[in-house]
Amino acid sequence: MSNSASITRTPIQSSERNPGIEFDIEWALSVQANTSAIERRCNALPGRRSIKKHHQAAWLLKAISCIDLTTLSGDDTENRVRRLCQKAKHPVRKETLIGLGIDPSTIRTGAICVYHEMVEVAVSSLIGSGIPVAAVSTGFPAGLSPFSLRLREIYESVKAGAKEIDIVISRRHVLSQDWKALYEEMKAFREACGTAHIKAILATGELGTLRNVARASRICMMAGADFIKTSTGKEGTNATLPVTLTMIRQIRDYYDLTGFKVGYKPAGGISKAKDAITYLVLMKEELGNRWLEPDLFRFGASSLLGDIERQLEHYLTGHYSASHRHAIG
Repeated sequence: MSNSASITRTPIQSSERNPGIEFDIEWALSVQANTSAIERRCNALPGRRSIKKHHQAAWLLKAISCIDLTTLSGDDTENRVRRLCQKAKHPVRKETLIGLGIDPSTIRTGAICVYHEMVEVAVSSLIGSGIPVAAVSTGFPAGLSPFSLRLREIYESVKAGAKEIDIVISRRHVLSQDWKALYEEMKAFREACGTAHIKAILATGELGTLRNVARASRICMMAGADFIKTSTGKEGTNATLPVTLTMIRQIRDYYDLTGFKVGYKPAGGISKAKDAITYLVLMKEELGNRWLEPDLFRFGASSLLGDIERQLEHYLTGHYSASHRHAIG
């Protein structure tokens, strides 16, 4: 993939939230994606990086801190969300953490992610925990409701107490190469969020090519996205390593260009502890340790936490516990 070496704009070294930049179609279209090279890099990663024993336990605890613990089901209830919030505050059994030499009060998930209807109950359940509530919005998952209603969804979720908003872009803008329309849409969503951070869901499984994924990533960051996110979790293909590598290299290019850090969130299909470690290793190798913190990296997951718990217990006892002992909510 191309980088921003030919761009003359002077980087602004800053730790502030990404404000976006002016629409720059030449920079957006300058990126290409070498699919075969990307796939080779990703295929080699799991076998090349084998993390065992106490190192594995440490990486898994890091993964927990980066989970957006999620429930996005039509049968969600307030009681289910309350239980999920308790799990976010106490994601691993106390005796397990003590056995690992970890203070249980220091381990929590990165956020709780719910539909708008459940924002208020999640916020009230998390008072004093410091765990933010993220709301999916803008006609999630298809993003095909009227534009005015999509904006209203954002306003209402922020009003209800959501600190993060996961929006879905209009895939048709990418597929028709209408990059200006995507930029303006994303910019409007960003403005509607106010102080709440915005995660742009690209629905990468519906964008056709890795080149489209790369260009959509650049456009969303140009328009002020705080995070770029792979999927809604409802598409046929969700987070993959090739898509991840494509997107995080755009994050690196954007940082080199502007000095602003944008976060990354793979979502959908990440349910195994070993897969979580692979994603973390890729982030470390491509972007560095700063992108291993929950303000710049999240997993969108519901069942991942249960497998991580099982792996941590196995490390302590040498035995795998039954999955039902690690219920999420």
